[in-house]
Amino acid sequence: MSNAPAPKTDAIGAIDIPIVRATPENLEGLGVMISHPDEIEVEIVKWPQPGWRPLDENTGDEGGTTEGLFEFWWENNVLSARNNAVNDQYTMAADARYPEAFDPEVAKTIPDDNAGRTAALLFHANYHPDGGQLFFPQDKAPFVAPLAPPSGDEIKPEDFTAYWFDGSMGLYIHPNVWHETMLPTLPRTTFFDRQGKVHARISVDFPGEFGAYLRVPMILED
Repeated sequence: MSNAPAPKTDAIGAIDIPIVRATPENLEGLGVMISHPDEIEVEIVKWPQPGWRPLDENTGDEGGTTEGLFEFWWENNVLSARNNAVNDQYTMAADARYPEAFDPEVAKTIPDDNAGRTAALLFHANYHPDGGQLFFPQDKAPFVAPLAPPSGDEIKPEDFTAYWFDGSMGLYIHPNVWHETMLPTLPRTTFFDRQGKVHARISVDFPGEFGAYLRVPMILED
């Protein structure tokens, strides 16, 4: 049974964010470009100290990491995904041309249109306070990562930027960085995923909080 948030179908309009080519410089504070999953260690955050008594030494960060394939597929102009590392499945995004596809019954009536996709609509993003997360593309195809700096609960749509990757490098995301999982350009693809095993997740609901989807460009105009 999935514990993922349900997509919203009642948003009015969309809020646009910019797209940039990912570089080590513009990812500083958000994450790191990686050429292999094993070249970086996933950060694990100690559980908070609730009172004046300190955590015992060598405790609070023993959950370690989990890993597996993160599968993505576009179907009826909706992006779905399954994260085998945490045994969960999600509806991630809709083709920006077809916001009505968030309605599962309507989506069945819309033919797949993979060739003309230039942007995606997001209804949700999250961050992980317990640890970092890395994504490494198995098909070496371009993908886009929507990211925003750590800001706790005070997140706004305009804080996000879309980072375009050419597929030759993967992405490691620091703890507490706002993100949605990767937006692939292929109709079906997989990423290797490694992340904190506790998998704490704090989310933002764009339609519920801001009355609009987040529109993420997927084409980089050089």
